[in-house]
Amino acid sequence: MALWDVFKNAGNRLKNYVYAKMLNGYTPVFSQFGDSIYSSDVVQNCIDIIATECSKLQPRHIRTDSSGMQTTPKSSLNRLFRYGPNPIMTTRDFLEKTIWLLFLNFNAFIYPTFVSINDPKSGNEMRTYTGFYPLNPRQVDFLQDDAGTLFVKLYFSNGESFTLPYRDVIHLRKKFSVNDIMGGGMNGQPDNSALLKVLQINDVLLQGLEKGIKTSMSIRGIIKINTIADDDSLKAERRRFEERMASGDTGILPVDLKGEYTPINSDPKMIDRDTLQFLQSKAQNWFGVSAPIISGDYTDEQYQAFYEKTLEPIVLGLGQAFTKCLFTDREQDVGNEIVFYQRDMFYLSTNAKLNLLKIAGEQGLLTDNQKLALLGYPPIEGGEKRTMSLNYIDVDLANAYQMGRAKADKGVSKVE
Repeated sequence: MALWDVFKNAGNRLKNYVYAKMLNGYTPVFSQFGDSIYSSDVVQNCIDIIATECSKLQPRHIRTDSSGMQTTPKSSLNRLFRYGPNPIMTTRDFLEKTIWLLFLNFNAFIYPTFVSINDPKSGNEMRTYTGFYPLNPRQVDFLQDDAGTLFVKLYFSNGESFTLPYRDVIHLRKKFSVNDIMGGGMNGQPDNSALLKVLQINDVLLQGLEKGIKTSMSIRGIIKINTIADDDSLKAERRRFEERMASGDTGILPVDLKGEYTPINSDPKMIDRDTLQFLQSKAQNWFGVSAPIISGDYTDEQYQAFYEKTLEPIVLGLGQAFTKCLFTDREQDVGNEIVFYQRDMFYLSTNAKLNLLKIAGEQGLLTDNQKLALLGYPPIEGGEKRTMSLNYIDVDLANAYQMGRAKADKGVSKVE
């Protein structure tokens, strides 16, 4: 089924819409264009690294019971997360595209398709989800009906528009600040004016560097013709000079008495490395991506800092936005949620992996297959069992053991 057919079935059900009332008095009509900074290679590198890292996340539908035990139900959501959220994307593709849209527009909209039935026992709506589609609308309007229900009207570049209940759309926001409902600036668009100044300076310096190199390789000298000549004579003299240059096998240019050749010692001043690195670091700091992360030559501590500063807020936002849209209040109350687990910890050094295996393995936190996966080995049959060290004991048992020993020692001393 085409995505447009999905929208036609889901949207435009109600007709009596008015613009939603905003606290700041603005009309909630937002354009999604905001790509003035994205021609910069530094910006594209930063966003690409963030999107690539987020594409390694593993989304799961989990359920936590009253005792805190977590299970992974066999739901339509987990099937989609595992095999592909829609017919044309893998889970990695879906996550990467979503993050790119988020950074391009500071807003990302995802529409979950579903089949709805009523539970015969409770009469409540039950949804079986069939796909997730990241959207890139040209314009977004927020509307409400007579009952005050919020709707979102999405306009696309092909001229189509669809009105959907806002509660049925997953909405991710970046730099959610002065606008009541959209990420970015007051107009619901990316506010990149501060970064744009830095990128413009960087572009001017790079252009100057390019022109300096071209200049140093082009003009070699000036020929002064010691005679009064008309335009035709000057052109003829120039052609004769160029022919002499072309035929100078020894590198010595013969010039007659009428001409005087003055060489130019070109010494263009290049931009120093520190200045260029400073400007690039300003752009990298804007996105929270350090130079070692860009180059891929990072330590465990540097990646951990990158994760906590830049990736973790995105991971938490994804889980909360999906959970809020996909589950009713009742379903959330009984422990249903979407969690985006961070990628397997292959970025750790060998020593860090061994330390993790020692600490987590001795506590019985990892299965044998999880230990193998951490080292890059495939799972083995029967590897789902957990083993732990006997060097650890429950605190209550340790106290009881110590008390028993104390009583035994006291009894021995009395006999003596």
